[in-house]
Amino acid sequence: MTEQSSERRSTQILGVDVLDLTWEQAFRTVESKFSDDKKQHVFGYLNANNANISVHDKEYRDSLSDVTILPDGFGVDIANMILEGHKFSANLNGTDFIPSLMVYLDKPMTIAMIGGTQNVLEDASRVFGQQTPWHNFVPISDGYINDDKTETALKKLSKLKPDILLVAMGSPLQEKWVHNYINSEHGKLVFTVGALFDFVSSTMPRAPVSWREWRIEWLYRLLLEPRRLWRRYIVGNPLFIWRIFWHRIFDNHRVHKG
Repeated sequence: MTEQSSERRSTQILGVDVLDLTWEQAFRTVESKFSDDKKQHVFGYLNANNANISVHDKEYRDSLSDVTILPDGFGVDIANMILEGHKFSANLNGTDFIPSLMVYLDKPMTIAMIGGTQNVLEDASRVFGQQTPWHNFVPISDGYINDDKTETALKKLSKLKPDILLVAMGSPLQEKWVHNYINSEHGKLVFTVGALFDFVSSTMPRAPVSWREWRIEWLYRLLLEPRRLWRRYIVGNPLFIWRIFWHRIFDNHRVHKG
């Protein structure tokens, strides 16, 4: 499979197109976007929770219209098995993909960072710098961003002109904010990365490797924060699978009638 054909291979999950790429294909896809001088490229992620949000939040859905979406988590794997008969080629969640991408990109880059608390932001920047010292990581603003902070952040980004902008505010806020405020003068490539800075700074612990290999990191997070996350996972995951089955039945019925 060529890189060009792999970029067209996707699954529509609750109306959102999600690319099906291996790690190597994903790295090359991202790297290829730097050569496009005419356009900014935004990358995001879809997991079961985000997909549920997209069903009833039109502004969020609209914010994904020009975004390259990568698969995140076991829920969308199950959805792809239901819809396409196989899992996604790789779980390209931002917590694993972004640090690996920084290693893959051997050309020095300027990477701007927005999100988290100020301490988390600075700690994550420092850790990134230790892991890949050939890149320049620049903290721009914490993620508790109001109109004044947005204006200041945009001025800093326009002056810096980063190669990559990482925005870590959580969904759907980060996608809406990028859609409403970020353009090509604020970063060549933009990634919306959720809780990435919390993980990188070790503010939030990662699940053991075995849990991640089994793609049940969501369960580990639920055990750590049951009061905050029970609705997302205990209610949200079954609801997401029900919606996938419903869409499959509806689409098959429509095709059959046609």
